[in-house]
Amino acid sequence: MNPFLEAATEIAEKAGAILRADHERPKEIAYKGEVDLVTESDRRSERLVVSELRRRFPDHSIVAEEGSGNGAAGAKYCWHVDPLDGTTNFAHGYPCFAVSIGLVEDGEPIVGAILNPVYGELFTAARGEGAFFNHRPIHVSPVESLSQSLVATGFPTHHRKKSANINYYWEFTLRSHGVRRDGAAALDLCAVACGRFDGFWEFGLKSWDTAAGTILVREAGGMVTDIQGNPYHPGAGVMIASNGKIHGEMREIIERVSEQVAKA
Repeated sequence: MNPFLEAATEIAEKAGAILRADHERPKEIAYKGEVDLVTESDRRSERLVVSELRRRFPDHSIVAEEGSGNGAAGAKYCWHVDPLDGTTNFAHGYPCFAVSIGLVEDGEPIVGAILNPVYGELFTAARGEGAFFNHRPIHVSPVESLSQSLVATGFPTHHRKKSANINYYWEFTLRSHGVRRDGAAALDLCAVACGRFDGFWEFGLKSWDTAAGTILVREAGGMVTDIQGNPYHPGAGVMIASNGKIHGEMREIIERVSEQVAKA
């Protein structure tokens, strides 16, 4: 196995054990803003992941959601860590959350490991080596039209009144077979990679939300771009991920709605 991927997988499983053990216990919850919450489990998981990465790769940079990393300026290799993607779900006992660990080389995702610890679902990928679900190869869906597709999106927990995504959600609901909103972008990207979803879009995601999922979708045969169709880079403003076959339709809708929103 790719040594970077082997490390990411081992560390994700260790962090997942923390989250799995904490899942049924009373949660210690704090708020980073009016509605953006964080649990002690986030912090414990992040401490473990960051300490393991620093021990194994002392020359690498780390960007972690709760701020315990050491930044990414000028680094060839940078790990992007979400110690608990889907914190709101976790806090409410909804079993849709994950540990997400991605490695970026010179700005390009090259390794990803995402684990849903409740269901024991491990998704892994390394550049040029394919994508896997519990060590079995996976591929994006063969669905060829948006009208037959199940797609997903997400909404921000803060500045919700300023989010225009409800306009895009409306259009995709009308034009697809259905739209899901599960509250964990990393797992949404895993679902695209293994064919559960045919497409996903979201605005304002952070690099730790998407670094691992981006390489998973690409290695599973899918596409991940920005609104202009350029390759997506973790942390960019708009992400569109799909099986590739419906990508053009998704981009057309997002471009058209963006024009309407700009005129409103």
